[in-house]
Amino acid sequence: MNTLKTAFLLTLLTGLFLIIGEMLGGRSGLMIAFFFAIIMNFGSYFFSDKIALSMYRAKPVSKEESPELYEIVEFLTQRANLPMPRLYIIPQEAPNAFATGRNPHHAAVAVTEGALRILTKEELMGVLGHEIGHIKHRDILISTIASTIAGTIMFVADMIKWAAIFGGLSRDDEDASPVVLIAMAVIAPFAAMLIQLAISRSREYDADKAGAEYSGNPLFLANALEKLEAYAGNIPFRGSPATENLFIINPFKNKSFINLFSTHPPIEERIKRLHDMAYKHQA
Repeated sequence: MNTLKTAFLLTLLTGLFLIIGEMLGGRSGLMIAFFFAIIMNFGSYFFSDKIALSMYRAKPVSKEESPELYEIVEFLTQRANLPMPRLYIIPQEAPNAFATGRNPHHAAVAVTEGALRILTKEELMGVLGHEIGHIKHRDILISTIASTIAGTIMFVADMIKWAAIFGGLSRDDEDASPVVLIAMAVIAPFAAMLIQLAISRSREYDADKAGAEYSGNPLFLANALEKLEAYAGNIPFRGSPATENLFIINPFKNKSFINLFSTHPPIEERIKRLHDMAYKHQA
């Protein structure tokens, strides 16, 4: 199913990119966008994990450098029957984490310095179990591709907006209407975010369930989510809102109205479900 979603998402995002190309340069712009889209799709499939990791300056970490982190992830991957992913640390104080890669054999898990600092070992186990769940369910490819291409579309749309304002665009057959171009530049980011929602919010619930199962206690993740949410509004996170779907919680929730289309379900509902799981487990 995720393979079909990936193909569907790539097709829609590519189509939107071609429309932007046509608006930017007419038929020649369409052809340039077409070839660029081919390169972008190829790069997104094979290198989107590297793009995401480099965007956040994530640094690879060895077992000797972070033995507890390795111990936790080794335990979780054994329970999930998965190969050990590459581990990275993001040099930011805002606590968060994400998984990326095109399949379980080419996966990486990144966690911020802030998360390592404020989470207990049990809470960190719940968070990393959630990310291992995404790897197990093969969510990581579609999530990373979506954020990569949506980010590109938002960047290009922003260029169109400013070019239109300063009269730097024209079409093959007639002068471009600044009003149309500005409207396109405004609509495109919304369209990109709506297409990102093709990644069902249910994937977060499924990953939460997996995190509870692999860590051995749903309350580990529930407590971690409460703590992450409390810190999220107080510590700024540097990055692009187009990548919010990668993270365990949305680190950009206070940045813009684009969060009306958040790819994450309400944190309160996620915590409630985890508490319900814990109650049923004890019953």
